Amino acid sequence: MKLLVTGGAGFIGSAFVRYVLANRPDTVVVTLDALTYAGNLENLAAVRENPRHEFVRGDIRDEKAVNEIVNGGGFDAVVHFAAESHVDRSILSPDAAIDTNVRGTARLLDAARTARIGRFVHVSTDEVYGDIDEPFEADESFPLKPSSPYAASKAASDLLALAYVRTYHLPVIVTRASNNYGPYQFPEKLIPLMISNALEGSPLPIYGDGLQVRDWLYVDDHCRAILAVLERGTIGEVYNIAGACHLPNIEVVQQLLKIVGASETLITRVTDRPGHDRRYALLGDKIARETGFVPEVQFEDGLARTVKWYQENAGWTARVRSGVYRDYYEQNYAWRTEDAEGRR
Repeated sequence: MKLLVTGGAGFIGSAFVRYVLANRPDTVVVTLDALTYAGNLENLAAVRENPRHEFVRGDIRDEKAVNEIVNGGGFDAVVHFAAESHVDRSILSPDAAIDTNVRGTARLLDAARTARIGRFVHVSTDEVYGDIDEPFEADESFPLKPSSPYAASKAASDLLALAYVRTYHLPVIVTRASNNYGPYQFPEKLIPLMISNALEGSPLPIYGDGLQVRDWLYVDDHCRAILAVLERGTIGEVYNIAGACHLPNIEVVQQLLKIVGASETLITRVTDRPGHDRRYALLGDKIARETGFVPEVQFEDGLARTVKWYQENAGWTARVRSGVYRDYYEQNYAWRTEDAEGRR
């Protein structure tokens, strides 16, 4: 199989690229990423010399580039991670989320239709469901009630992808996962931000009372789920990918402080963000029934692994925070691009 993975230099996308190359020796992967603030080629350093992997720098909003890549690549499938994924950023400036998540997805879907791609997995989020009141958990038929510009843009792209199944018979599958955590996560999200600050002894900013509940999914489990859907999912269906671990944010922070060995006095309450969802909760019965996927990594174990990774990779965090990580492209890939263009 030959896969095109969009957003493959980001946190979840790069984990998926590494996972597929390690577990499917007959699969070739082409990673497409615009290398915006969260796209980091250091995340792909482990596969840089892998002959079954190629990196292409490109933006899914660029219609000409997308058409050239998708139609000229001979791909069997597309796994679409590329997105502006941070809620706070979308609240401050919605345009980027709408451009990438809606317009970019539309261009990618249209190119896949023209190229007659055999399977298209559109990776989405549980945030499209909005607040889930206790004791309910959202299944795939739950109403969409997005609260932020980010969540609304993802809901729009989900519906657009499913419309392409009905109208154009494009073989699309949509997945909606709960909150991911693990190594290589950009330190603006809750867990990596709290770990990084705790290791430095800096304040840990907690929104409001910290009782917002999230369902936590270790990133490697998410990768296994995406691959299961790619290989065994049903065209036109939506699959929730649940972590089966519902915890208030404050409890997550308290657990990681214990692992780090830092004091809870570092916790600092800050004003809650606008429209902050109170509780997310997914049902993962459908994906288990149809593909056999169930999460394997317990939260305590996954959190300990994550803390250890950040302890051992302080340089990665420092480069991300300073912006130096962007130099990695020029050092390790720019000459390859020039070489390839010279051979054309």
